[in-house]
Amino acid sequence: MSDANTVCGVLLAGGKSRRMGNRDKALVELNQKTVLSRVIEIAQPQVTRLSLNSNADPENYEGFGFPVISDVVSGYAGPLAGILTGMNWVREKHPGCKWLASFACDAPFIPSNLVSRCLKQALENGADLACARSGGRVHPVIGLWSVSLYVSLKDAIINKGVRKVDEWTASHRLVEVEWSDEPFDPFFNINSPEDLVLAEKMTNLRRVPY
Repeated sequence: MSDANTVCGVLLAGGKSRRMGNRDKALVELNQKTVLSRVIEIAQPQVTRLSLNSNADPENYEGFGFPVISDVVSGYAGPLAGILTGMNWVREKHPGCKWLASFACDAPFIPSNLVSRCLKQALENGADLACARSGGRVHPVIGLWSVSLYVSLKDAIINKGVRKVDEWTASHRLVEVEWSDEPFDPFFNINSPEDLVLAEKMTNLRRVPY
């Protein structure tokens, strides 16, 4: 992979987890392994560097071996703040990376070809952004972002008060990359104890040991 197409990754763990009883969704156990561990196993081989975005105590994530980066903008600005923080980390620490892949820490079944397919579609379509789509739904915070959009995103969040991902991506070249939702949606995310029960059943359907 050329320098122009290298990809760094950010694990987004900034949610408030209200429906999970304010427990950190990333650290709940799914069949004897934390959800975060499962996401890391899938994400790490797809990128050259990986970080974790969270505003919680960094000690909560000791042992995972990745830098924990808190939002670079004050106040809870949602997932766009996590993306901006990831871009800022890339610019400061790994300027050779031109793309940032984002992974939701509550989605333990993310495809192992997420980054390769998103990058391929972005390059072929001359897009600045690529996001996942499945089952007729778009997953705007799971995908690929050109780090060159850092200034635009920073302006949108800080000066224009933009919080909705779709509102910002609509002004840039975006390609949606489709995945099958059979036998289940690979972008299923765990938001509640009920979702955790469903995810436990889904692990039995997979052909790989997650």
